[in-house]
Amino acid sequence: MTDKILIRQLLVSAVIGIHDWEKQQTQPLLIDLDLSHDCHQAALSDDIKDALDYFEVCRQVTDFVGASRYELIETLAEEITELIFRQFNCEHIELTLFKPEAVENTQTVGVSISRTRPS
Repeated sequence: MTDKILIRQLLVSAVIGIHDWEKQQTQPLLIDLDLSHDCHQAALSDDIKDALDYFEVCRQVTDFVGASRYELIETLAEEITELIFRQFNCEHIELTLFKPEAVENTQTVGVSISRTRPS
């Protein structure tokens, strides 16, 4: 499948990190998502029920991340992909999660994962 829904720089806030100061406050995260989904039927019908609703993906990911508390961004990335597979019809997810405030002398650090829907 070559069709993808692209979400770039989804800004979310979370309590995440291994340091004491990170466990006391939220910090910004940026998420990029490439969601493999056959867009052909949605293009033919022009109906949201046939599409992968990116507005709803953003809402659910934002709500989930905001309520979460993890130490590692790797764990959060895995949990986000599991949420999307449970809630939405996509076959493959490429997710990049950036943590801009993690290291003082960098613009950002992050993790990128690629997952296919379990059989």
